[in-house]
Amino acid sequence: MLQCLILELEMVFSWLNLLAKFGFSNITGIDYSPSAIQLSGSIIEKEGFSNIKLKVEDFLNLSTKLSGFHICIDKGTFDAISLNPDNAVEKRKQYVKSLSRVLKVKGFFLITSCNWTKEELLNEFSEGFELFEELPTPKFSFGGRSGNSVAALVFQKT
Repeated sequence: MLQCLILELEMVFSWLNLLAKFGFSNITGIDYSPSAIQLSGSIIEKEGFSNIKLKVEDFLNLSTKLSGFHICIDKGTFDAISLNPDNAVEKRKQYVKSLSRVLKVKGFFLITSCNWTKEELLNEFSEGFELFEELPTPKFSFGGRSGNSVAALVFQKT
């Protein structure tokens, strides 16, 4: 079993089962919605995964118990926070602070975003993180220009 402390943000049983199937242990999934945690829990129980912990947590207002993760995965939480009409800039800053708090030094942060470009994400996570790798994503062309519909980046905490 691969010993790696992994945190997935605001999930409903997404990457967790795949990571468990590949032999990772110490996997934690959080969501601010108790019903999302309950749904995920029933799926995890049905699949028989005992190495996945689920917790009701608001990533912007974390309990002190969440820390020391090697990997943190986000596939939409930062996007959702960014769309919040109530002080989105401050909430994005709080997100980065929370992320920095839960990850170990040299820990990895994987983010997939359909609302932010690579350059914008580099700017948002410039404090305390450096780009480790850009993951391949689908490309499109329109009007003689090409681009990506999604940005998928791996950052490392400095």
